[in-house]
Amino acid sequence: MGRLTREEIVPMVVMDGHGQSHSETARLMKVTEGAVRYHLARQAAGAVDGRRKASRIEKLGLGEAVSQWWAAEEAMLGSGRPPSIRGLLAYLQEEHDYADSYKSVLRHVRSRFPAPKIRPFRRVETPAGAQSQTDWMEMDADIGDLEGPAHLYGLLMKLSHSRRKALVWSRSKDQLAWLHCHSQCFLRLGGVAAVNRVDNEKTAIARGAGPWGEINDVYRAYSRSLGFHVDACEPRSPEQKGKVERDVRTVRGWLSGKRFGSLAELQAYTDKRLETEGKRAICPATGKTVEASWQAEKALLRPLPAVLPEPFDLVRDCPVHDDCTVRFEGRAYTVPFAYVRLQVEVRGCSGFVQVVDPKAGAILATYPRGTDKLILTNQSCYEGESTDRVAAPKRLGQMARKLMELSESHVQLRSVDYYAELAEVAR
Repeated sequence: MGRLTREEIVPMVVMDGHGQSHSETARLMKVTEGAVRYHLARQAAGAVDGRRKASRIEKLGLGEAVSQWWAAEEAMLGSGRPPSIRGLLAYLQEEHDYADSYKSVLRHVRSRFPAPKIRPFRRVETPAGAQSQTDWMEMDADIGDLEGPAHLYGLLMKLSHSRRKALVWSRSKDQLAWLHCHSQCFLRLGGVAAVNRVDNEKTAIARGAGPWGEINDVYRAYSRSLGFHVDACEPRSPEQKGKVERDVRTVRGWLSGKRFGSLAELQAYTDKRLETEGKRAICPATGKTVEASWQAEKALLRPLPAVLPEPFDLVRDCPVHDDCTVRFEGRAYTVPFAYVRLQVEVRGCSGFVQVVDPKAGAILATYPRGTDKLILTNQSCYEGESTDRVAAPKRLGQMARKLMELSESHVQLRSVDYYAELAEVAR
């Protein structure tokens, strides 16, 4: 027979007060008659259970300090959330040189303070086109051309209304991979939902966390170009993107024990599996298949641009100087003269630099990235008609045009050769 709890002892006392015999109480409580007599005697004597051992905190004489800290935290936090056990551990370590474990603090708190209230979470069914949920998953997969098991990352994106999923695999989860996988997921989903709910990855939230976090500059520029709002979950709240969280284990189950010849083969298998699942699974929000629900939702997604933004790992808002150049990563790049004294967005992509109109999202110029040259020019940026705000630059003279022609010919010329060529122009 196990140890009786307080909730089991109280009915014994009540039945005894009503004159019920010990044998009948024992039969109803499914214990021995001796156990009934023992507990009733202890209750009559006002005995206190002495079997509880003193915690490590009590042995060190820190019980009062813990009670004061706990009361202060409860007063500050209110009824919304309980004090943090890890916060208490940090306090004890810093103020009292406490050297024991987190579990010892947890045991003390559980035995001295009431358990926090159960906090249910609200279930919300989002309308079509309103939200997608996105999360990284990790797993080891046997990929033939990668010479054995490889650690892979998969970006899983799910439309909250129709439950349509897209999963794109990557060898890394850096900023370039984050944006590349987003673009590939949007392609597979056929558009962009108004809000994308994400975790607090540094590629998404640069500082802080949740609704109060600061969105990564690169991710903000990317989301602006595709027209979606970034909505970060609160810390330690996986239920806030539960629709995508629960699919990670399912995907691992699909791939367990399978071998693929290449990463492209794994991606093709994943795409096919998700397509098949969509035709079979039922969307709880509509009662139809995920495929049928997705087809209806696609009309409410934001259309993708003709050219998806190239993944980039650095972005800056740069002023255009009077010589029609912007400065980025220690180099100068020319942009169309109509943007003089305005701000443009400069993106550092993989191997090249893009200059983008921040309002229209149009690509204004593209240059190789990280070259030895510190000034990269394109004379077409100075061509065109005047605008209401900016007059067109003066046109090149014959001599200047010839110099440009010679410099772009890719033929090595000595100074005497230049002189001979230019002499013809000067006649």
